[in-house]
Amino acid sequence: MTLLNQKYCLIEEAIAAIPDGASIMIGGFGSPGTPFALIDELLDQGQRDLTLIKNDANEPGIGISKLIEAGRVSRLITSHIGLNRVAIEAMNRGELHVAMHPQGLLAEKIRSAGAGHHGFLTDIGQGTEIAAGRREIEMDGRRWGIEPALYADFALVHAERADRYGNLIYRATASNFNPLMAMAADIVIAQAYRVDEPGSLPLEAVHTPCAFVSQVVQVAPATSEQGRRAHVG
Repeated sequence: MTLLNQKYCLIEEAIAAIPDGASIMIGGFGSPGTPFALIDELLDQGQRDLTLIKNDANEPGIGISKLIEAGRVSRLITSHIGLNRVAIEAMNRGELHVAMHPQGLLAEKIRSAGAGHHGFLTDIGQGTEIAAGRREIEMDGRRWGIEPALYADFALVHAERADRYGNLIYRATASNFNPLMAMAADIVIAQAYRVDEPGSLPLEAVHTPCAFVSQVVQVAPATSEQGRRAHVG
């Protein structure tokens, strides 16, 4: 039980474990579910040459766009960047390598990794640039593409509520990519607005069990969608 309690830590300690060159999944769909405090701490600590995996690139001055604007991101794996002109300009200048996947494929690639699968079969994008370079097989008279699973060194996720063991509860649409990413990374760091004592969360309400979470930090609710940081030690 003591080891489980050690998952609760300061935000600075949790983010300090991330090295330069790490691959990081970041939860969120636009602003909902995005771990703004963890992103801000990552920005403050200065890690570079990062590969980020996120559904979107947020908007300029918000979320992961801060990392892109600071030149900390070398590669972005995402579904769309259309709302972020800064990311588009960085891509066009060759400063940011962007790998695009349709949102359903991106989600399934992450889910497959979390389920322990190395990939899955799909006919999505067959014959288009989406499937460029993808291996194919023939089965039951049809051609199928082999889509590899997507793993990461770290995942940064946002929860509404947690306990010191790392059990997480998400709120409404803020769940989005967070539960999938919490299963698909080697080290999972969760931020929560409230971190309770063990045994205080209703078991039936837990969305991500503590077995998937490495560290949990408590943060104050953001006062704007820019994610102005405040945290509790």
